[in-house]
Amino acid sequence: MKSLRQVSIVGLGLLGGSISLAVRQRMPRIAVVGYSHRAATRRRARALGIVTRVAADLASAVRTADLVILATPIFTFDQYFADLAGAIPAGCIVTDVGSTKVLPHQWADQRLGSAGRYVGSHPIAGSEQRGVEFARDDLFDQARCILTTTDTTDRSATRTLREFWAMLGCNVRTMNPVEHDRVFANISHLPHVIAAGLVNASDEEDMKSAGKGFLDSTRISSGPASIWTDVVLANRENIANGIDRAVAELLKLRGAIRDGRREQITELLETARRKRAALVKYKIRKKELL
Repeated sequence: MKSLRQVSIVGLGLLGGSISLAVRQRMPRIAVVGYSHRAATRRRARALGIVTRVAADLASAVRTADLVILATPIFTFDQYFADLAGAIPAGCIVTDVGSTKVLPHQWADQRLGSAGRYVGSHPIAGSEQRGVEFARDDLFDQARCILTTTDTTDRSATRTLREFWAMLGCNVRTMNPVEHDRVFANISHLPHVIAAGLVNASDEEDMKSAGKGFLDSTRISSGPASIWTDVVLANRENIANGIDRAVAELLKLRGAIRDGRREQITELLETARRKRAALVKYKIRKKELL
């Protein structure tokens, strides 16, 4: 961490802006340079004082960076890695905040190569809102952050990023990218898809009678469709397998409900209740649910 003098953030939406605000609050000695390909976003970030300096182009944003963070849609990473390879200084650490990791690791190997030291990052924080105007300096408090590494990942860069995210308030864990994408397909990407399916299966007029339970169950379907399309396509095999498992469970319930099998219905519902209760207890113990 002592070697970090400048963090450059590419993409000044909710996550990028929040990282900048958190760094400026908790590590004020570090300069934060921000860049967005949209001029309007650069103007808003400058007006809101989100970063130390807003750069007009990528090259000037990263020329003296010690750490570059990509906070843009996943399918932009491939080109950004190629652009960064000729723009960042030697030894620069490069990471991202994408919620899938197999493809970013592949792209970094192919495009960035030895020009930078890549480590994947996935801070598990955010909201349905998007845009730099929604950035918050406390977004990462008590959040979990997953670092993804392979056998060739630079260990020093990993240690620096572990400390960096911890300074922002995160509980940090390390996984390999294949394991990461399998796990998060089930606990993050699949819930979004199922929530979208539940809303799409519901009549708009009927939904006006919905209570808090329906709103809570479908909250995540309010996320930006363009961003979630990228997530789904970047992890499509794992998500498709998850849908198959969810459908199989729904078919069990459907059969039990249609046949009026009370004991089986109770057993299936109780299994879900018990598993979720154990999860909540675990999260409270780990101080990840306040």
